[in-house]
Amino acid sequence: MDQEKPEYDLDKIYDYNEYPDKVSGRCDNCGNALFNSSVKNFVFIRECRECGMKKQI
Repeated sequence: MDQEKPEYDLDKIYDYNEYPDKVSGRCDNCGNALFNSSVKNFVFIRECRECGMKKQI
């Protein structure tokens, strides 16, 4: 049986408290470990370099 992977809306910024990493330090969508980081209005945003999934940490 194929295990279905959840579809993530890559335009949305997910909250880390609601959606913690399945594997620590890896993107939930593609499994990549490289991220771009930015801070705006005291909010830390982590964006996957591979697929663009964003999480608010």
